[in-house]
Order: sequence, then C-alpha cells, then structure tokens
Amino acid sequence: MPTNADILSTANLLADQAAKTSSSNFRTGVDIDLKGDQSPVTIADKQIEREARKLLAQNYPDHSILGEEYGSGDLTQDHVWVVDPIDGTRSFISGHPLYGFLLAHMERGECKLGMIAMPELGERFIGQKGLGATLNGKLISTSGKISLQDAIIYINEGDKLLEYEPEALRKLLKIGHTRRFAYDCYPHALLAAGQVDVVVDYDLKPFDFLPLAGVIEEAGGVISDWQGNPLTYESDGRVVSAASPKLHAALIALLNNGGQS
Repeated sequence: MPTNADILSTANLLADQAAKTSSSNFRTGVDIDLKGDQSPVTIADKQIEREARKLLAQNYPDHSILGEEYGSGDLTQDHVWVVDPIDGTRSFISGHPLYGFLLAHMERGECKLGMIAMPELGERFIGQKGLGATLNGKLISTSGKISLQDAIIYINEGDKLLEYEPEALRKLLKIGHTRRFAYDCYPHALLAAGQVDVVVDYDLKPFDFLPLAGVIEEAGGVISDWQGNPLTYESDGRVVSAASPKLHAALIALLNNGGQS
C-alpha cells in the first residue's frame, strides 16, 4: 500500500516530467490535430500522457489510469490515477500561459491527492486528504466568503453557457462584486488560494474536475455538480466551486431556483 509520501513524490515527478515536455513545445508552432469532438490535441498532450503512463506502470503496475488522450482502465480498482496532460490545449496552442497539468490519485473512489500544476507560472497547487492544500509547499486556504453579492466570480466556458445554459448565465451576470470570464483550471486554483470566491464551469470531464476537487476541498472550499452533488466519474460535467459551504449553498440555490444571498 503506497504511503501519502509515496503518492506525493510520484505526483511531483509526473508534474516535473510534464512541465519539461509542455514548456519545450510551448509557443513553438506545434502541429495541431482535431479529435472527434473537434477539440484540439497536440503532440505535447500525447507525449505527456504517454510519459505519465510509463512512469506509473513502472512504479504502480497494479494501479489503473484514466487519461484524456488514451482512455480509461478499470475504474473499480482500489487505486486509479487521473491524468489531464494539458488542461487548456486551446490556451496552449494560442501561446496563452494559463494551461495546466492536472492529476488526481483516487483510492476506492475517493480523491486522496489532487494537483493543479501551472508549468509556465511555476505554480503547483496540491491537496492531500486530511493534510490541507499547498501552493509551492506553503499552506493555502479559500477566502471563506459567504455572500454571493460580495464574491469575486469567475464564469468558465461562457460561450457554451450562452448556447446551452443561457438562463444560468443571465443569473450569474447579475451577481457578485466582480465577474470575469475564463477557461480551464486556473480560476479553480485561484479559488483554493483565496483570490477568487466562486467558479462556475461547464462541460468538464472527470480528468478535468477530479484533480480540482482534491485541491479545493483541502483548502476549505466546496466543489460539486450544479445540483450540489459530490463529483464522481459519472458526473455530468457541470461544476461549481465556492469558497465556503454557505456560499456554495447560495450558488446552488441561484442556479436551480433563482434565489440570491
């Protein structure tokens, strides 16, 4: 049975390896392919995941892996590693530095470690179950804010919300002290570090949101689907993060009933 220290050491090795590959390909005009859903993928995405799978197979041959580029092993295994090699490939291919490497270690369906690594920023957010969350080794926590009207709110995937959830977007545009549109993992990392109070996200996959949960929950925040349910492999991809349980409850009420706080 791997210890917390073993898992952390492996996670850091994976992040170091991923950063080397992504940074060496960043702003180099790397070739782009399109997947079946028309989302972009690069040689860097694929190489990072292949390297991660190789290292994990060497260190933990009996563990399963769920990755964005090469699919899923047996998710009923006691230990599952969840890998998103480049979260924000559209950012990556457009030279925008806010792409990330996401990693989670799941034990019997529970996230024991979550990581949000930002290669171009030199920032690594890590949450370990029962041990708190850190940014580059220093403990972090959410703001603890409780009022939606006073909150700094990030709205991710605004174009998709406009098309598929226009009523929810309309509500979100009427609340908060400050609102910003964004994409990908970094707003959630900022929430864990106390800079942002709410993030509303859409159309995520397990390799997008499970690593976030491991960091945000250990920083004192709450992350769930839009109905307030815990995130699982089967969640529908509509995700909210909040800096406190009260703020989270107000946000869920707003999205489902129109209430405000």
